[in-house]
Amino acid sequence: MRITKKSIATLIVILIIISAITVLIFGVKTIDIYRQVFTKFRNLIGIFLTIYSIFFAVVIFLESKNPSKTIAWLMILFIVPIVGFILYLFLGQNIRKSKKFKMKKYSDFKHITSNVNMQKEFLNDSDLFNNEGSNVRNRLINLLLKNSNSPFTINNSVEVLTNGAVTFSSIIEELEKAQKHIHLEYYIIRNDNIGNLIKDILIEKAINGVEVRVIYDSVGCWKLGKKFIKDLKNAGVDVNPFFPVFIPVLSRELNYRNHRKIIVIDGKVGFLGGLNIGDEYLGYDSWLGFWRDTHLKIEGEAVYSMQNIFLKDWEFVSKEYIASDEYYPKLKYYGEQLIQLTSSGPDSDWQSIMQAYFTMISNAEESIWITTPYLVPGESINTALMAAALSGVDVRIIIPNKPDHILVYWASRGNIEDLLKSGVKIYSYEKGFIHSKVLLVDGVAATVGSANLDIRSLKINFEVNSFIYDESIIKRLISDFENDLKNSNEIILEDHLNRSIFTKFKESIGVLFSPLV
Repeated sequence: MRITKKSIATLIVILIIISAITVLIFGVKTIDIYRQVFTKFRNLIGIFLTIYSIFFAVVIFLESKNPSKTIAWLMILFIVPIVGFILYLFLGQNIRKSKKFKMKKYSDFKHITSNVNMQKEFLNDSDLFNNEGSNVRNRLINLLLKNSNSPFTINNSVEVLTNGAVTFSSIIEELEKAQKHIHLEYYIIRNDNIGNLIKDILIEKAINGVEVRVIYDSVGCWKLGKKFIKDLKNAGVDVNPFFPVFIPVLSRELNYRNHRKIIVIDGKVGFLGGLNIGDEYLGYDSWLGFWRDTHLKIEGEAVYSMQNIFLKDWEFVSKEYIASDEYYPKLKYYGEQLIQLTSSGPDSDWQSIMQAYFTMISNAEESIWITTPYLVPGESINTALMAAALSGVDVRIIIPNKPDHILVYWASRGNIEDLLKSGVKIYSYEKGFIHSKVLLVDGVAATVGSANLDIRSLKINFEVNSFIYDESIIKRLISDFENDLKNSNEIILEDHLNRSIFTKFKESIGVLFSPLV
């Protein structure tokens, strides 16, 4: 028998009616019996929750390797046991090693022109990596080869796309050129003007015989609507949610989201970066205003890596294994721009992007320039930033002046005092909202992608970043950073120390809850 919401509701109504009839027939005595039964039931529930709370306290203590996270959860669990138990059940459990994610793991990239082990040997011998600035570059390339089997690629042409109008214009132009397949994977897709424009292109392409596959995150897209998805499917688009949850706003899988933004067209052109699909990324949100972001258009060998990431995600969400060579076409010569793509998430043995950020920061000799919408990096990267600034490295960070997520905004603000004291220069972007995820080191290495400088991105979300070693691309990113500085105000330590008690209270709340994500 299939249990439905309607059958449950019917059963409840029947029980209420039976109870009412019983009270009418047997009078007050029945009410006393019900009261006694309720009291015993309540006591049993109390005993059950107490035992379960103690059990989960032990589990939290043994499972978590983060002392601040352990203490935060234990405090909540014992101060408000029932609420704490429910919150931990839905938000706190570590499912990194669960069978779901073990099924998704893979040991190597396929269809890459150079073997990873050969690349490790080539890295040690080639003059390409022995010029000025090679220390941070070599360490970073070696790290990503080993912690995520991410090969470096040279036959590439990369275009930096600054802000939404340029990004969506380029995406639409390339989507309309698609002849064989379109692979699209996003954390957020909106049912708005730009969302429907891209939907219409995907539908048209699918009708005309182009293979179109779409992965959307079930939490990031929980407002997308069934009709949007149905329209795509009816046109022949293959659509799958990533890690679907029963209640999007309250689920244990809420923390483990696919935050990637990937488009691969015909295996030759790819897009990744900070922009999701929605009108706010074009600056149409009345509260956030102008939206400052950074995306990349990539042509060439690195698209193979992007294709691999998408197809492994597709296998995870659809159980369909795709390995045909047609998705990895023979490539023409695009240029000699050295880049390396890597992904990270709960399916990885190493927190590869976090380790890459740490390596870039700790090996910097002259400058570290960062743009991030959220500044909750955790103790290790916080310490690396402060140590770099104290040792004389020029460390600058641009963060937003206004929040799109209030709790992480105040957590970010609560993290800056020690950074300012160590000599890190922090700037508040005033023109609108800044959402770029960019890290530049010594003018010789950079990264652009979906990963923010916060705990959620670095430890528990599925992310993808491009690590760039090409001088011309880095110069463009530096130029964008310098322009952003012109639209930012430096946060002065003395002014920050004199902020109001109420502001400090909000920051403390944000910092208190930040270890729980």
